[in-house]
Amino acid sequence: MKKFLTHLYQFALLLSIFTQGISCSKAAPDTVENAKGQPNILFILTDDLDYASIEYMPKLKELITDQGVRFENYFVNVSLCCPSRVAMLRGQYSHNTKILTNGGGNGGFETAYSIGVEKNTIATLLQSSGYRTALFGKYLNGYPKTAGNDYVPPGWDAWASSVKGNAYSEYNYTLNENGKFVGYGSEPKDYGTDVYVGKTNDFMRQANRDKKPFFVYLSVYAPHGPATPAERHKDMFADAKAPRPASFNEEDVSDKPNYIRNRPSFNRRQLNRIDANYRKRILSLQAVDEGIGKMIETLKETGQLENTYIVFASDNGFHQGHHRLVAGKQTPYETDIRVPLIIRGPNVPKGVVRQNLVGNIDLAPTFAAMAGVKPLDFMDGRSLLPLLGSNPPSAKSWRQTFLLEHWTQKSKLPDEEEREPADIDDESNARPNQQRAAAIPEFQGIRIDGFTYIEYATGEKELYDLKNDPDQLKNIASTADANWLKKLAERLNEMRACTAENCRKVEDKTIAP
Repeated sequence: MKKFLTHLYQFALLLSIFTQGISCSKAAPDTVENAKGQPNILFILTDDLDYASIEYMPKLKELITDQGVRFENYFVNVSLCCPSRVAMLRGQYSHNTKILTNGGGNGGFETAYSIGVEKNTIATLLQSSGYRTALFGKYLNGYPKTAGNDYVPPGWDAWASSVKGNAYSEYNYTLNENGKFVGYGSEPKDYGTDVYVGKTNDFMRQANRDKKPFFVYLSVYAPHGPATPAERHKDMFADAKAPRPASFNEEDVSDKPNYIRNRPSFNRRQLNRIDANYRKRILSLQAVDEGIGKMIETLKETGQLENTYIVFASDNGFHQGHHRLVAGKQTPYETDIRVPLIIRGPNVPKGVVRQNLVGNIDLAPTFAAMAGVKPLDFMDGRSLLPLLGSNPPSAKSWRQTFLLEHWTQKSKLPDEEEREPADIDDESNARPNQQRAAAIPEFQGIRIDGFTYIEYATGEKELYDLKNDPDQLKNIASTADANWLKKLAERLNEMRACTAENCRKVEDKTIAP
């Protein structure tokens, strides 16, 4: 009887994956079978990690990238922490989650809490499907505010997230650990990344003892500023400097929007600051990389490695000197919207690169498919399981359009506490007697194969031919063919307010010059 039920479960899981692949893609999916029973899911999310910096993470390469699939064209809908994280939990574009910024009246934890987006997430879905669920580390910006320091959001069996102090500094913070407050000081053992990795290992061991499948959301603060490295790593990479691509301190920005066009080229102080910040960021990643090794060892020890999907990603990218922007995110440039996504797991091919257009809205439906459960009806994204097989849909038979969005934060709520460090771009980028650089205006745009098209609230537009201009040096919006511009504008208008299945239908339509 037990053997019959096991076979029945496996058949149901494969049928669920097959059915979802058909609904989310034009091509029939190639399913990924489970190694044994219901698979575990370990989601490792970094904070502000740019794509290029993963080269400083050798264990990530050895233990995840070389053992799985790397997505070359993975994008975030909003290049900002809280909107991106909610999009991952809900599987929706930000215009549907209504979490548009990190705070104020249109974003952050307080808005998410007040409008109830936490009530239905991938965590609540998996928990109701028999998974043990855990979140360790950063949650949503501004947590816990008026919800109270002992508040644990729906869907989580185990919880440890900061409620006091500055967890971004990696030291001297207090965690809400399942409703109890635990303080951490300034000793090496208190280093944040190590603490969250340790809790993840303990949780995975306990779930294995209880013979329960698990979903762990490990949300480290690295390499977000102040990017504090562990003491054991502080002397590494002494000569490291930020990369200098053609867009670094861009010579001619006359074709760029006003918020960049009015920025002066860097002075020596700013160049030094960019390099110093870059070195701290890659240093802070070393503990994350070590943690990957420790978690893989735990999965090996418990016999769960071959039955666990491991997903590594970032909430947004990060520019560091590109286009005369000192350091930060929120722009529509590749540095900010294109981030790492790497997945290994049961029957996932090893050392493979996929070119298909994918995004952060796809994570929640992918986790649902991995668990063999139906995704929530409101999800805009699609399962990536068809891309994790040996015969995936081609890039041309997959999504053709991904929506990009950016909003300006509304005024602060009464008594709103700022607990997140500002990015360098938020500070004055001007030389003495020069006007402070302008903020990034609101925009919406689309990323398609080979092109990025952006419309700003100011009326300005950007269009980049990424195959011929990967550094985005030449904005061709004013010179491109009028019919091509019309197609792009029409596709963007179709995407602006799309929901659920309609998003996928619009995304799948072919678009080309």
